[in-house]
Amino acid sequence: MLLKCAFIVPHPPLIIPEIGRGQEIKIRKTIDAYEKIGKRISEIKPDTIVLTTPHSILYSDYIHISDGEGSKGNFREFGEVEVGMQADYDAQFVHKLSALAEENNIPAGILGEKKKALDHGTMVPLYFVNKYYSDYKLVRISISGLTFIEHYRFGKCIKQAAEESDKNIVFIASGDLSHMLKDEGPYGYREEGYVFDREVTDAMRSGDFLQFLKFDEEFCNAAAECGLRSFIIMAGALDGKKVNPKLLSYEGPFGVGYAVAAFDVTGDDESRHFDEVYIADELKRVESMKKEEDDYVKLARYSLESYVEKHKKIKKTDELSPELLNDRAGVFVSLKLDGKLRGCIGTIEPAAGCIADEIIRNAISAGTEDPRFYPVSKDELQRIIYSVDVLKNPEPIASRDDLDPKKYGVIVSKGRRKGLLLPNLDGIDNVEEQVSVALKKAGISPNENYSMERFEVVRHK
Repeated sequence: MLLKCAFIVPHPPLIIPEIGRGQEIKIRKTIDAYEKIGKRISEIKPDTIVLTTPHSILYSDYIHISDGEGSKGNFREFGEVEVGMQADYDAQFVHKLSALAEENNIPAGILGEKKKALDHGTMVPLYFVNKYYSDYKLVRISISGLTFIEHYRFGKCIKQAAEESDKNIVFIASGDLSHMLKDEGPYGYREEGYVFDREVTDAMRSGDFLQFLKFDEEFCNAAAECGLRSFIIMAGALDGKKVNPKLLSYEGPFGVGYAVAAFDVTGDDESRHFDEVYIADELKRVESMKKEEDDYVKLARYSLESYVEKHKKIKKTDELSPELLNDRAGVFVSLKLDGKLRGCIGTIEPAAGCIADEIIRNAISAGTEDPRFYPVSKDELQRIIYSVDVLKNPEPIASRDDLDPKKYGVIVSKGRRKGLLLPNLDGIDNVEEQVSVALKKAGISPNENYSMERFEVVRHK
């Protein structure tokens, strides 16, 4: 059977009266919208509810699906142990979904669940569902650090599993919006928070899920959003389907955005394969950018593409500029895919005979040896965006006062441990953040007596 309907909902624990103790009245619109959804689900009478949550098991490179007969939980961490619930899992659907993910080379499945208790991202929505309907089984799914496209593709596996099932299925995408809407909110105020909430609710209102995929990752981090990947999995589960979108409510009185939306499936629509549209647009954008690449970036691109496609390491040619052939410097090569870092490897000091050889070596390493990522595949090459940073000689500094994260990179050292952070990085807004990240990379405690150097770069993009 097909997915009948999908919903986007927030998960503020204080919406539960026993936790809110009167504060919940400030999000009355959200409560009223939740009541409508509970009643709507009771009319549909689903056999299975598929629910995505940002607060289940979270991995950087793996989407987790909860396994077993079921689980239970309460709101102990929010000061209320009496309010809790139990959910039975749809083991048959979980098994089918895991198999489909494997068939489609999507890193997702039932491995690695250390904490089995239901999370508040699951329990808040089910609190309202259970008021009106409880004769269902649950499929609980996490989000991950994988790209937006990979979450969408996983959503398409949910769609296929639903279509091959004989069950009546509803999808709930649990997730708050920005956490940076007010100075007195949990993270303060940033303009990105306001802009994110405006744009994401516009997409909900229109049903234009392509806009979910177009958000820049660094912008989302600056907005401190919570639920976008949850919404994107839902969009993938509705791939190729015509929907009737309704934004039922939006408010943010506590500095966190809460949106409730409903999407009734009304038929098929071949124009709504949003992953295909996004990838086609992204390929056009990257092809346009290639025309502006200088010799440094072209060399990095050609080096990695040749190595991945032909398993050959290229050699520099005499046609390169004298600077590439004659100068020596440390070089960092960074890769981005779909707005997200895909690899970054470099050398603080020159390790090769010239900058050209440094780029060739580090471009291949960035794509195949960065321990944070799987090696770049042939399918990804066309969409990768490259940047090459050529480091100037570092100089010792006495204090953080000598740093400027937009102008200078930083190197922190303690014995053999060293950590480097490039300048002018998205998401690094002040010296404290810059040094903190560099220390973490080096494995140096902030309390240790470490030294610092600063350096400038010439960035080629």
